Amino acid sequence: MISLDEAVTARLESHGARFEVLVDPDAALAIKREEFDGDLEEVIAAEDVFENASRGDRPAEADLETVFETTDPLEIIPEVIQRGEIQITADQRREMQEQKRRKLINTITRNAINPQMDDAPHPPERIENALEEAGFTVDPMEPVENQVDDALDALRPVIPIRFEEVTIAAQVPAEYAGSAQAQIRQFGDLEREEWQPDGSWIGVITFPAGMQNEFYDVVNEHSSGEAETQIVKDKDDLKTR
Repeated sequence: MISLDEAVTARLESHGARFEVLVDPDAALAIKREEFDGDLEEVIAAEDVFENASRGDRPAEADLETVFETTDPLEIIPEVIQRGEIQITADQRREMQEQKRRKLINTITRNAINPQMDDAPHPPERIENALEEAGFTVDPMEPVENQVDDALDALRPVIPIRFEEVTIAAQVPAEYAGSAQAQIRQFGDLEREEWQPDGSWIGVITFPAGMQNEFYDVVNEHSSGEAETQIVKDKDDLKTR
């Protein structure tokens, strides 16, 4: 379950009665769009249905039976969300907007590159400032994934930017291969790997281009700077970094 501070109220009025439930805002939106596939008990603040959640008042069981044909809260809660309205306070709206703004900046930073600077990643501060300059407003009621394309359209007149993936080959000495390869393969899609006779490991991995600096930091950290990396342009062309 989530805390009361994290929850928003979903409200349904039907047959002269009011029903309220307390739920995580993102989960509420996913349930309303019929896109939720998680555990309902993990995204609600109370396994209960209220007439007035702020006072803790509960509706009559007869009203629950009339409207929902059940008194089971876990069956009623999704129906209240889908058929009702999601109520959020001004403070909750600001908090949701700020959380999604940060998530949007992080998503763009991890995926985007600057095509005018040798495909270098954009730092988060540049993305943040550019979004502000472009006047882009994050919708707190819309999933971040649905806002990325609009954000990119707003950013392009302000900074050179595009989404791209990069493929990098890394060779890690035997001394560090065990732990380093476990960290490296988490970055994206492992295209291929080879264990060499001397115990060293070679892996070729594809991941969002904006994560390059983070990738090199991890490789260096887990190999004491002794690993070698190459940006794979295509099957026949390797550019040593």
